[in-house]
Amino acid sequence: MYVCVCNGYTDGEIRNAVREGGVSTAEEAFLSLGNGFCCGTCKDCASDLVAAELPNRRILAAE
Repeated sequence: MYVCVCNGYTDGEIRNAVREGGVSTAEEAFLSLGNGFCCGTCKDCASDLVAAELPNRRILAAE
């Protein structure tokens, strides 16, 4: 499902950014995908997705 129409981000991309990319906020997820928020309409939904996915996040080891 598209969460952000401005940037074309889907729920799967946002969830993957949390799980695989190690992000912990919606703002970080959007930036990791290439752009920040535009109009902001999706911010609440994106934040909810990030919060729901945090328990599934992989912790990246420091190199």
